Amino acid sequence: MATAHKCAWIDALYAAGLREIEVASFVPPRRLPQMADAAEVVRHALTCPGLTVMALVPNAQGARAALAAGVHKITIPVSASEAHSIANVRKTPTQMVDEVRAIVQLRNEVAPTVQIEAGISTAFGCTLQGDVPEDDVIRLAVAVIAAGADESGLSDTTGMANPAQTRRLFQRVHSEIGDHTGAAHMHNTRGLGLANCLAAYEAGVRTFDSSLAGLGGCPYAPGASGNVVSEDLVFMFEAMGVATGIDIDRLIAARAPLRAGLPGEALYGMVAEAGLPKGWRNAATGQGKAMAPAVTESGAKYG
Repeated sequence: MATAHKCAWIDALYAAGLREIEVASFVPPRRLPQMADAAEVVRHALTCPGLTVMALVPNAQGARAALAAGVHKITIPVSASEAHSIANVRKTPTQMVDEVRAIVQLRNEVAPTVQIEAGISTAFGCTLQGDVPEDDVIRLAVAVIAAGADESGLSDTTGMANPAQTRRLFQRVHSEIGDHTGAAHMHNTRGLGLANCLAAYEAGVRTFDSSLAGLGGCPYAPGASGNVVSEDLVFMFEAMGVATGIDIDRLIAARAPLRAGLPGEALYGMVAEAGLPKGWRNAATGQGKAMAPAVTESGAKYG
């Protein structure tokens, strides 16, 4: 996607009410050339008042570049599966905890107000390793918080989670790290993405990663498909009477600049295809509950 199209897409998401967007990944251009313009995209996103501009970084080198670009928040993928961790970032989970510690030290030195999220990838299973023991996930979440990360969420990188597992694992993580518990990052690979988000919400999670039209996946996790569809996720919460602060009509309209920038990409989403019900009214217009979820658009994330 050309840089100008990326910027137009960000503007459309911002106009819809999104206030945290993961706009880029600071990764080696030789591995992911589509992210070579990360700093330029961040500079544009910083012109949106009140927007938390987030970027993914796999290591301290990426973090240094992201901090220099002026991001407000960085997210670090820390995989609970050793096989996926080596394929994704060429480090073991233990080595990635050390990397988190180094990034935290760098942040403290050059940009102390920047938030750090260390999301636990493959927390619910891995196509390379298979089963991922829950105790390993918990230990890793505790370790990254001890290393200085501000929050740690759980990522269903390969779409293997089910609602009972999602609820149980988030409850276990929260019992260990409390308010440091971060986002639910779910994929819809096997059709359970929304159900898993609802289970996470019932477990107390209030931040959710999603992507417009269900884009995404992970190039280092065979079979992984896109993230939960932002439009469908917002519709679910709004239909429940839970205000998200997002205008769903404008969110659906944001598919236009996405389609313009990636004309050959398949776009997913049930709400965009079926339309909104007759007489639909956003909970944000006055019918929402106080404990509203935050939806993070995570089009740049791999993991």
